[in-house]
Amino acid sequence: MNLLQVLLILKARYKIILITFFITVLTAVVVTLLLPKNYSATTSLLLNYKGMDPVTGVMLPAQLMPGYMATQTDIIHSRNIALKVVDQLKLAQTEQAQAQFQKATKGNGDINNWLAGILLGNLDVAPSKQSSLIDVTFTSVDPQFSATVANSFAENYVQTSVQLKVEPAQKATGYFSEQIKTMRDNLEQAQSRLSEYQQKHGITNPEQNLDVENMRLNELSAQLSVAQAAAIDSQSRKDNAQNSAGDSPDIAISPVIQNLKLETTRAETKLAEISQRMGKNHPQYQSAETELNKIRIQLREETQRASNSISSAANINQQRESELRTQVNLQKNKVLALNLLRDEMGVLQKDVDTAKKAMDAVTQRYSQTSIEGQSNQSDIAILNPAIPPGSPSSPRVLINIALAIIMGAILGIGFGFLAELADRRVRSRDDLSALLEVPVFAIYGGEAEPKSGRLLKNFSQRQLKSA
Repeated sequence: MNLLQVLLILKARYKIILITFFITVLTAVVVTLLLPKNYSATTSLLLNYKGMDPVTGVMLPAQLMPGYMATQTDIIHSRNIALKVVDQLKLAQTEQAQAQFQKATKGNGDINNWLAGILLGNLDVAPSKQSSLIDVTFTSVDPQFSATVANSFAENYVQTSVQLKVEPAQKATGYFSEQIKTMRDNLEQAQSRLSEYQQKHGITNPEQNLDVENMRLNELSAQLSVAQAAAIDSQSRKDNAQNSAGDSPDIAISPVIQNLKLETTRAETKLAEISQRMGKNHPQYQSAETELNKIRIQLREETQRASNSISSAANINQQRESELRTQVNLQKNKVLALNLLRDEMGVLQKDVDTAKKAMDAVTQRYSQTSIEGQSNQSDIAILNPAIPPGSPSSPRVLINIALAIIMGAILGIGFGFLAELADRRVRSRDDLSALLEVPVFAIYGGEAEPKSGRLLKNFSQRQLKSA
């Protein structure tokens, strides 16, 4: 079927098309005018999203915002909010609502739930895709009632959001309160163990005590070094004095020994002079020899006395070195013991610090959740309260008429084609050719041809020429 055939069919069936068109449009207009007028009131809510865990205080990532908006939408559209609206507006107490409930359910069920279901059926909640706004729209036949219900949904949602935020904070406060008791007991036990350890070992300030003992150990070590050097030096002098007393510088520098050596030299000189003049049996020679022997005996005695003094000094230095070495070892042991005490005390002190930090952290979170649990502030605000609309939201007369025109045209054309199929007519050469299954070669006619006939004739001539 080509365009010419379609146009011929539409022309032949125009009455059916027009009748169907006008009936459709008229019906839509009548129905639109007879439908009750509905009024939609919208309340805009602003959500200031602050994602924080009530127990840990950790900020939640901003990527959870879409899920948060969807959750808030479901909360607004929940039966809990609807029941609160019914209670706030006292809808169940009106005679009209009770009568409608009896008629609809015959008294079965709860009127509050029934009214809540009706309210939810006329409620529309639409979150914004680009902002933190949520529009709460309620539709009814009364503009004032629509605005009242929309505002009531918004108010009860704000109160419920506060309640949903406060209840976890209150539960967290109770949890932290129990944790504070446990942390306080742990801190007291750690402090008690530390105090008992200090009293048991007599420790007041372990760092100061350790510094004092370290200083004493350093002093003793320095004294030991000096004593060791002195002992080595005195032992060398002792050995020199015992092995070669005459060559020992310590003995040689003695004034007494120097005087005795000088007297010995004089006595020997005197004895030598006398021996040149007198014999050994001469009294002067014997007297000089006796005096020389006496001086030599004194020299040996004095040399032995000096050697003994050097030996005594060496023994004293060695004894001093031994005593200092013993004191250094004892001091080392004492310092090591203090280090061990300090380490053990450091472990106990660390337990106290850890318990104190845990106590401070729990106390801080307890204070925060306690404040949040007592707060009635919400992060949701009513941006634009609903007002009674001045014009109905439905039915939309112009849109309905436009749709009726479109549907009427479609139905009219459809019915025209159905009528053509039920009563098929030959309206063009194509119809005749299709019916007889032979081509059309010419069109004859002596009378003035109508415009459609001329169109058919011209079209047939073009077909013949092309053939």
